[in-house]
Amino acid sequence: MANLQAKRKWCIENEGAFLQFYKSMALKAETTFQVFEHGEFYTTHGKNAVMAADHVFKTQSVIKVISNGEMKLPTVFLSNLNFESMARDLLLVRHYRLEIYKQKSKSVWTVSYKASPGNLMEVEDLLFNNVDLMSTSSAVMAIRYRLEASQVFVGVGFVDTNLCEMKYAEFSDNDHFANLESTILQLGPKECVVGKLESTNEAKKLSEIIKRSGVLMTERPKSEFSTKNLDQDLSRLLKKKKSKVSGDADANMNWAVDHQFSTSCLCALVSYLELLNKEEKFGEFVAEKYDLSQYMKLDSAAKLALNLFPEKFAGTVLSNRPSDSLYGILNHCQTPQGQRLLARWIKQPLIDVNHLEERLDAVQAFVEGAELRQSLISEHLKKLPDFDKFSKKFHRKKANLQDCYRVYQSIKQLPFICETIEKYSECLDSNQKLLKEVFTSPIHELYNDFNKFMEMLDTTLDFDMIQKHEFMVKSDFDLELQRLRTKMDDVECQMDNTFQKAASELQLEAGKGIKLETSPFGHVFRVTCKEEKALRNNKKFTTLDTNKAGVRFTNTRLEKLNAEYQECRESYENQQDAVVTEIVAIGSGYAEPLHSLSEVVAKLDVLLSFAQAAVNAPISYVRPKLNAVGSGSNLIKLVQSRHPCVEAQDGVSFIPNNAKLEKDVHNFLIITGPNMGGKSTYIRQIGVVILMAQIGCFVPCECAEITLVDAILARVGAGDCQVQGVSTFMAEMLETAAILRSATENSLVIIDELGRGTSTYDGFGLAWSISHKIAVDTKAACLFATHFDEMTALADEVTSAVNYHVTALTGTDGDGQSNLTMLYKVQPGSCDRSFGIHVAECVGFPQRVIDAAKRKADDLEDYYVTPSFDIDGQREEKSKKKRKIKQEGENVIKAFIDEVKILMNSAKSEAEKKETLKQMKEQVLASGNPFVSGVLKRKNYAENMDV
Repeated sequence: MANLQAKRKWCIENEGAFLQFYKSMALKAETTFQVFEHGEFYTTHGKNAVMAADHVFKTQSVIKVISNGEMKLPTVFLSNLNFESMARDLLLVRHYRLEIYKQKSKSVWTVSYKASPGNLMEVEDLLFNNVDLMSTSSAVMAIRYRLEASQVFVGVGFVDTNLCEMKYAEFSDNDHFANLESTILQLGPKECVVGKLESTNEAKKLSEIIKRSGVLMTERPKSEFSTKNLDQDLSRLLKKKKSKVSGDADANMNWAVDHQFSTSCLCALVSYLELLNKEEKFGEFVAEKYDLSQYMKLDSAAKLALNLFPEKFAGTVLSNRPSDSLYGILNHCQTPQGQRLLARWIKQPLIDVNHLEERLDAVQAFVEGAELRQSLISEHLKKLPDFDKFSKKFHRKKANLQDCYRVYQSIKQLPFICETIEKYSECLDSNQKLLKEVFTSPIHELYNDFNKFMEMLDTTLDFDMIQKHEFMVKSDFDLELQRLRTKMDDVECQMDNTFQKAASELQLEAGKGIKLETSPFGHVFRVTCKEEKALRNNKKFTTLDTNKAGVRFTNTRLEKLNAEYQECRESYENQQDAVVTEIVAIGSGYAEPLHSLSEVVAKLDVLLSFAQAAVNAPISYVRPKLNAVGSGSNLIKLVQSRHPCVEAQDGVSFIPNNAKLEKDVHNFLIITGPNMGGKSTYIRQIGVVILMAQIGCFVPCECAEITLVDAILARVGAGDCQVQGVSTFMAEMLETAAILRSATENSLVIIDELGRGTSTYDGFGLAWSISHKIAVDTKAACLFATHFDEMTALADEVTSAVNYHVTALTGTDGDGQSNLTMLYKVQPGSCDRSFGIHVAECVGFPQRVIDAAKRKADDLEDYYVTPSFDIDGQREEKSKKKRKIKQEGENVIKAFIDEVKILMNSAKSEAEKKETLKQMKEQVLASGNPFVSGVLKRKNYAENMDV
């Protein structure tokens, strides 16, 4: 808790001056949170104060108002712990910018620290000392574009300061920035930096793409995208030895000159992150060109539709149940680096069949080798730390002896991992060589790289003291260390004698009833709560604290010895500082091998996780047969496929379904049927299965043959974005327009309920024309779920379109109440009826409403006839009947209108005209044509005719 007197003193002494300063501050963006540091506490004001009260204290009663005359300012005081917790949440979860101000003079405050989701370097030590920063990406991306004829040329720069990585890319894009959206999803930045945006359609669409991807957008001056000092700046930051960009140690910067449009984005990021002011980053970055074409494209809608990651709302994860996302289903990883790599693989599905076959071979080896899999997971990987975290600590020379020992322990595990793989892989003839090449050999090489590091720690660490959880250098390094060590041992001996004497005085057995242990108080005695009565009324001992573990206490002799021991220990640590500094300096040279080791361990962990997911599923996954992109007929054939997330839910007995997509003959599937019947699950599970195959995982099917796709594009659900002023229908149209411009004949398109956000006729017209374009012009594989029964007629016109429907049974229970049973089976043909009124009846709509709905439906039933299938699967000729009825009806209506015109121009009185019009209408209705009946009843021609 912040010191109360300090708060009062600040309010009294600085209130007026602070209010004047705060009033003069420039207005900040809504996503910028300002905090003022006062040494022992922090304050935040205005709207930020209200947010802090709601978020940290869950009540606005903590808001204090400081005032000076008419000016009143809501204020919240934050302790150091309150501030740190809130700041981490703002940066990592809510994607806010953070500004921390310090007082320069009585009336002047200046920004001391700045941070944003993609730039955490200035606050790492302040906020993340006890938090695993490696577990979350803090990467930032810069974007610029220019118009070229009918296309947009995009340049991208990407910097991850945790991993010291730079990436750059240039590519042509459409005016919906579909390739850019996929790039953002694949790289996963927390923040996007752009030049000042102008009021153009392209700038507006760019902003929409960034916001839709859940990334904070930051505008910067266009001058920061200058390449004036490109060579000089990047050469200081990039590693001098061989990198992925070029082969020479003194690499020239030709690659940067050849790609100035994208590397100018790197220049903007260097400026934004102020990397040239951080000498510890010099010579540590690796730059590489990012090739968008090697990964499957995903759009934001597909990411959500396929449930790739746990769903978030306002930055908070709504559910952590594994069955709620594909990541949760596949995440059996034992290491933090494995979990990070799994997330990256899911966002970056491959389209290279050779790389995928290599992953599948390894997964098959671990599936077949149950003992190998269990041994690696339970005995070895669990013992490995986050090597990337230690790599960063070593590089920054902020490691300590405990970190060195943790790495030492982990390196000692590596030979056992290799032995386990070699031992159990002998029976895996086909994949033994692969496991050796991908895992055993690299691990052996890295283990040898650490030989000198291990020897250094063997000779310097005091392993006897480590057993007591004290990390010290061996005393034989220095005469003074030897003297202090001898004295400490002597004091420990005296402590033990004091301990034995105390046990005797209390009549307790030493080591059982009473113990000597270290604690925050130093060396203390401890007895269990059961033995606490022995201490009562004993004035020789002083109780320090009481908890569930027992009572800790001391006496005068132990206090004196403890003080002497702590003094010796402090002197020992001061004396060993030079040795520790040298050890850490040598250890910093192993930062890169640690990163390389992390990559190998992460890959092993993820592939083991895939194998574990495959065998732990309710029904085991199988290895898919893969074909290269665009090969043959683009066949996708899934036998008894299942949705991995749905089948993993408790109490669910999943009904599997087949699926087949084949170019030109069976490539556009139209799925109709009732709500809750399984249409959406069916089309999504096909997308999930294909994505699983393209990350190298086994799939939930009996068997699967999959031709790789270059993109999965989706239009699913009816979500709007009120904050951006985008309605449900507008969001639907924007996503669909992006699909039409992005999809190729090798893409998979998933569409659920297109055209429902506008009138029936407009919606159906759009759905029909969009479907026709995808099926005929684009020729992409498409799964189209709809409630427009008229859409099934597309199969009459397009050879590649095929109708399917989900089945359901209706009936009544013993009380005569209607019930509806979903069978969740996808069958050929269109749905032969609608279940909407039946569903309304099942949920208890008033009978009067149900009856009215049935009458209205009956009026239109004969006219709105759609093609369906009989029991034998043969198409009925109802579509011909529909066209004939409509044509006859239109002729009757035309003749009726002509007669009405003649009547209106006649010399008859108004009363005679009305009577004649009534008779004419009765004659028309007597024809029995359902089209005519529907038109006249809907338009109410009898009462409101006005020609």
